Amino acid sequence: MSDSIRTALIVVDLQPDFMPGGALPVAEGDQIIAPIRDLMMSGRFDVVVATQDWHPRGHVSFASHHTGKQPFDVIDLYGHEQVLWPDHCVQGTLGASLHAELSRDWVDAIIRKGNDPAVDSYSALRNNWNRWGDRPPTGLGGYLHERGMTHLMICGLARDYCVKWTAEDAVDAGFKVRMLWELTRSVDPAKDGQVLQELEAKGVEVER
Repeated sequence: MSDSIRTALIVVDLQPDFMPGGALPVAEGDQIIAPIRDLMMSGRFDVVVATQDWHPRGHVSFASHHTGKQPFDVIDLYGHEQVLWPDHCVQGTLGASLHAELSRDWVDAIIRKGNDPAVDSYSALRNNWNRWGDRPPTGLGGYLHERGMTHLMICGLARDYCVKWTAEDAVDAGFKVRMLWELTRSVDPAKDGQVLQELEAKGVEVER
């Protein structure tokens, strides 16, 4: 790679709770583990970052926190749509850990997100909106800029939520972004066409 181009691999939320049989399973999520593991070990990247959903018990995004609500209901939260999820990736549980086939030794940094009980966080770079209308940074953008990164390659789960939001926020943060479509899977594959259109409109390069 050119000295002027420094590329980070961002591996989003490869955690047991998002695998088939987990608390919030993404269909075929297990099928991307091996190729992503190979990428992480390839030595191709200047920086490798893994993210983890890391929710406290009773998180505002959990349907169980809202009386009479069911998983996948949508509510208004601070003026924005909020999907209510099954309890998942609760701090300190096995389901919240990095997938067992991936090693912490292969990553330069782990970003844990969604740890504010009152705010969800799809993106690895910024939280969702809080009650003041802000989307506070997670610190990942600053870390990548400090390390001199110019380009990001993004993969993981889920394509239509955390991967998509991470890619879009990375463009806003000034990075050249490539999303590895085949190394992601969706919560709702029926919306893949819309997801692709919105990513490309934002300026994300989608490698299919």
